[in-house]
Amino acid sequence: MPLTMAKQGEECIIKKVGGKTETKNFLETLGFVVGCVVTVVSEVGGNLIVYIKDSRIAIGKEMANKILI
Repeated sequence: MPLTMAKQGEECIIKKVGGKTETKNFLETLGFVVGCVVTVVSEVGGNLIVYIKDSRIAIGKEMANKILI
């Protein structure tokens, strides 16, 4: 399921990162790699703030839908 479906405070493991090569590379530089743990801190209008690799990152709904957990 996409990251947008995760509940607030739930720890999830990334199974796949989709999208074009540019998108995948961008998400990988932010720390979104297969096997990594990500936690949804908050959600506003589909846009997420997530905790990954000891940092908080804001990510849009479109990008979050490309990250499968």
